[in-house]
Amino acid sequence: MEALQQEADIHPRSMRDPSVRERRRAMLSLPHVAPLTAFVAGLRRRASVEVPDFDPLDGGTEARILFLFEKPGPMTARDGSRSRSGSGFISRDNDDPTAEATFNFMIQARIPRKLTVTWNVIPWWNGTRKVTASELREGVECIRELTTLLPKLRVVVLVGDKAAKARPYLEMTGLALFASAHPSPLVRASWIDRWKAIPLEWAKAAQFVE
Repeated sequence: MEALQQEADIHPRSMRDPSVRERRRAMLSLPHVAPLTAFVAGLRRRASVEVPDFDPLDGGTEARILFLFEKPGPMTARDGSRSRSGSGFISRDNDDPTAEATFNFMIQARIPRKLTVTWNVIPWWNGTRKVTASELREGVECIRELTTLLPKLRVVVLVGDKAAKARPYLEMTGLALFASAHPSPLVRASWIDRWKAIPLEWAKAAQFVE
């Protein structure tokens, strides 16, 4: 029954439903995600910023591919935007167009969800999408901590130009690095060819770990 409910909760924008969000929060202590939940809790204690939790329906500590995005948006925060509630998770199931595109691109790239974990170079939402130099430095240190919690990690996909700024550190880890454009509406409107190429780039990462 529980497995059937989880399957029913997996679809684009499902996190708009409060009951889906509640079921997801109830999973945060599962063995594959508990170390990541503790990691997030530690980040929250460092500063007065909102850090979304990892999605328990992703691979957690079993993941082989880290999708490293840029910065959480308002729909990862529980307060959400002015018109909608957020989820409190970094999730492809969030109620926004970038998350929806991510969900669909993962399917097109044929990447099993359990192989993946999603994070951001800047791990917190502080009310603005702007990124400062000091935030980038702090974010890279957080990536350093995160990779120690992912023993099966083999690949990092840098999603977007800001995420690419973490490349110098990641080149020293021995992990395979791939890159793509960001699946945001802005990229789709301005660089449609780059946007359409995203699942092709992500598929290369999946082929690497097969």
